[in-house]
Amino acid sequence: MSSHASGGREWHDEARVARYVGMTIDRWWWAASEHALIENMPARVTRVLDVGTGDGRLIQLVRSVHPPAAAVGVDFSPPMLAAAARRFEGAPATELVVHDLTRPLPDLGSFDLIVSGLAIHHLDDERKRTLYGEVHDRLEPGGRFLNLEHVASATPRLHAAFLAAIGEAPEDEDPSDRLVSVCRQTEWLCELGFDDVDCHWKWRELALFGGRRR
Repeated sequence: MSSHASGGREWHDEARVARYVGMTIDRWWWAASEHALIENMPARVTRVLDVGTGDGRLIQLVRSVHPPAAAVGVDFSPPMLAAAARRFEGAPATELVVHDLTRPLPDLGSFDLIVSGLAIHHLDDERKRTLYGEVHDRLEPGGRFLNLEHVASATPRLHAAFLAAIGEAPEDEDPSDRLVSVCRQTEWLCELGFDDVDCHWKWRELALFGGRRR
């Protein structure tokens, strides 16, 4: 859940990361998004990859349903990975990898499930699409990709309404955001060979979408 655009230097700042990790995500729409992710996970998950893992929240969510799942989390922020390491201290089969998503995913093996949360929208559009192809290639046949993401509104008016709904002023927007509509991103997934592509949940500029490897 950290930024990779323009170097993303803000996510190397320990104080900023501490503030982010310390936030309590207690709004109804966040709980609803995580419920939708759980609902759309495969029935069997033995190995999960979290792309842009941040402090490891989504890995923990997956393991709330599939406790034995081995997990790999990749992120480029040392403070975020340190927070994830604290979260999973003593937990078996958890590998945390330093990796910048602007570069191709390393060879980490194959997975039943690949997730991402509020990370990929920081990449430029060409890299987003290429990364989705790399995700597809790392899924086992029948494996699923689920991306809980910040997406673009259809109009500036709707974007302003989203900011108002989450209590954020326009001047506080993250300058590294590079938002793309759900429609365009699901089209990319279809073009890359994903099956059962859909938007499973959406509230304003937050969406859960993904697909399955045939």
